[in-house]
Amino acid sequence: MPNVPTHRPRRNRKSQVIRDMVQETRLTTHDFIYPLFLIEGQNQQLEIHSMPGIHRFSADRIIDEIGRCVELGINTFAPFPAINDALKDRLARESANPEGLYLKTIADIKRQFPDVVLMTDVAMDPYSSDGHDGVVDVESGEILNDASLEVLGQMALAQARAGADIIGPSDMMDGRVAWIRDVLDQNAFSHVSIMSYTAKYASAFYGPFRDALDSAPKKGDKKSYQMNPANKREALRELALDEAEGADMVMIKPALSYLDVIQSVKDNTHLPVTAYNVSGEYAMVKAAAQNGWLDGEKTMMEVLTSIKRAGADAILTYFAKEAAEVLRRG
Repeated sequence: MPNVPTHRPRRNRKSQVIRDMVQETRLTTHDFIYPLFLIEGQNQQLEIHSMPGIHRFSADRIIDEIGRCVELGINTFAPFPAINDALKDRLARESANPEGLYLKTIADIKRQFPDVVLMTDVAMDPYSSDGHDGVVDVESGEILNDASLEVLGQMALAQARAGADIIGPSDMMDGRVAWIRDVLDQNAFSHVSIMSYTAKYASAFYGPFRDALDSAPKKGDKKSYQMNPANKREALRELALDEAEGADMVMIKPALSYLDVIQSVKDNTHLPVTAYNVSGEYAMVKAAAQNGWLDGEKTMMEVLTSIKRAGADAILTYFAKEAAEVLRRG
């Protein structure tokens, strides 16, 4: 017969066993970091309207949720606090209060689950009366980079003292990795890791997260410190700086719309690369599934696989618990 194919890639797809054998990318629960939302009160578990299936937990209930996740094989968590407005000020002083909601809960989690890994968030916006990730100049409205470093360093130190295993500076201030590394090392916390938000973009996909924490800026936006979504080479400049300043791991945020950035960073570093599958990416899949437009479970697994295939060694994702249940079923 003329034009018979010489090469037949379909032979490697002809049965499930063969497809499994040659599969290039695999998800496991070890890939997941599960973000959790923390609120004041007792016995509170409040669903977030814009993030179906995701809740805000009081400290007692977040312990229960972590226990359920550990049974599923999830062992790394990233808690984010919703702070009462009465405790917020320009300099985010509540962020270093050892008796505050966030630090007390971190310590409680580590006492009850000493083997889980806690990644903490270093940024001023949950504690700032201005809602920004850095100190705001009262007159000009400018975000003051160097003045913010002192606040971020004290925040990171307080989190390390509470039991944080990984510090996650998400603020995008220049020089903050070196500053935090120096503060930690000088205070006998050289064993605490830094996972830098290396390329955090000024994205439209953060809306549901800000709903969950009520942490949107009171004035202006975050474009003077978060990255332009149109830029890719800039991420490699940030990567080089974070490596030089002592980051142990690097992160790209968001993930799904930035798969090319994840791959580019992966190709240019020997550090572990993580990606944040953010709230808006989660909400889109959930909304489409609720309307019957997509198979939610299959889409979820395809999204997570694409992020890992692009080069992420770990994925912060609100799908973690649900995906772990799918993986458990095989």
